[in-house]
Amino acid sequence: MTVVAGVDFGTLSVRVTLVDSTKGPIGTASAAYPLHRRREDPNYATQSHADQMAALAHATREALKNTGVNGADVAAIALDTTGSSVVPVGEGLEPLDDYYLWCDHRAFAEAEEITRKAHELGFEGIEWCGGVYSHEWGFAKLLHWLRHNPEKRSRFVTALEHCDMAAATLSGVITVDALQRSVCAMGHKWMWNPKWGGLPPESFLVAVDPLLAGVRAKLGGNYQTSDHLAGHLTAKWAEALGLRAGIPIPVGAFDAHWDAIGSNIREGDAVNVVGTSTCIIAMARQAQLVPGVCGVVPGSVHPQYTGIEAGLSAVGDIFDAVAKRAGTTVAALSEGLDAYKAGQTGLLRLSWDNGDRTVLVNPELGGVTLGWNLVHTAQDELFAAIEGTALHTRIILERMAEHGVRIDRVINAGGIPQKNEVLNRIYANVLSKPVLVPAGIPTSLGSGIFALLAAGAYKSIEDAQAAVCLPLRTVEPDAKSAAVYERLYPLYRDVYFALGRRDAAEPPLGRVLPELRRIAAEARQS
Repeated sequence: MTVVAGVDFGTLSVRVTLVDSTKGPIGTASAAYPLHRRREDPNYATQSHADQMAALAHATREALKNTGVNGADVAAIALDTTGSSVVPVGEGLEPLDDYYLWCDHRAFAEAEEITRKAHELGFEGIEWCGGVYSHEWGFAKLLHWLRHNPEKRSRFVTALEHCDMAAATLSGVITVDALQRSVCAMGHKWMWNPKWGGLPPESFLVAVDPLLAGVRAKLGGNYQTSDHLAGHLTAKWAEALGLRAGIPIPVGAFDAHWDAIGSNIREGDAVNVVGTSTCIIAMARQAQLVPGVCGVVPGSVHPQYTGIEAGLSAVGDIFDAVAKRAGTTVAALSEGLDAYKAGQTGLLRLSWDNGDRTVLVNPELGGVTLGWNLVHTAQDELFAAIEGTALHTRIILERMAEHGVRIDRVINAGGIPQKNEVLNRIYANVLSKPVLVPAGIPTSLGSGIFALLAAGAYKSIEDAQAAVCLPLRTVEPDAKSAAVYERLYPLYRDVYFALGRRDAAEPPLGRVLPELRRIAAEARQS
């Protein structure tokens, strides 16, 4: 028997799960930390590294207390995080600022410049991240920080993804040369790939902006998959967490990727990690470019496969917004939704309230609901919003399948599928496939699996999954409802591409939403 700690840093809190090599998850605890937002700038979202590490210490000690496990008996600790969540650091890898959190969208202009220059110069990397560089990703955020913090540029040593920063902190790494960087993080968000020798060339970065001169060299360290170690727990952090010094810490990764591992992903699966947003994760022995899909990276999910990542920029956040506008909660508004029939509201709701991540990769879009009449209710909109996220997911899965990604099974992971059976039923009907749902929340279980590997309890991910993953139950599609969605889906797809693309055919609907955003932004600044 081996006990390890799996850590998941989410948007609002950190969860620590203790995993027994024979029993699976035996206990968990979480601790919150502040998310800094600004009403005058809805694109702003930051967090403090110190706040996050303090929360980790609290949650780890609580997990030990709740389970009665002696911290000295924990054999390894592994962690995943949100991403791209970027922190600029100075000497000693000390933060120069807060994290630009994954949902910080201030770098939309920088992302457009990177995209434009990559196509102009024919840089291959842009095609491997879907043809569009996102405002949620590393280089865009770093460039935005460099432009807006001239007084700190001279102290800038490097930038780190949250998963790498947390592992470096716990293992006492204070120099760039000693850093172990996550292939998952750097491949999906920084255009790293062995195909072109790692990071984008210096000539390309300087062509985007001279401020990026020398940045490529500063993003040094060793780029590794998560079957390698980032380091070992220092005495300082062992005392803070209540664990034993010297235990191994594997190279980290992004939360959705390890949630997929914890959901028992295999080749041919698509895992929808449904939470505030949705990450869609797949993996394949062989993979090709997928236009509009934001990352195809070798070794990013499973070290022996190519990882494929896509997603929706808002899902649970949309449901929350609908409920808040109605002065209630999602739980209260959901009462009675199980009596709704497919398509009965007459509403078609696009899931663009926080922009489009896949397949349009367009941050300028906004939420759209078509078909309103004078007697529609907030509950109608909530049902249509769930349908809309499922329809959007179908667009993504079809795009992946068109480009050689095999989709045999769909797994609905994350927190929302555990408490919203209506969502699972709608997804099965819209996708016309059985949807598998873990019998419990697999968050931080993927971290536990990599910790078990680091501790030597298992030799392969598959062996560890067989021992500790939660059972999967099946939600079968209903033929009658699926037939209704076969009629709705072409309507959704037509509106999605006509309204969401700037170069859409006449009428030029693609200009409407970006123009509304510009007008609103100008009004806020006046």
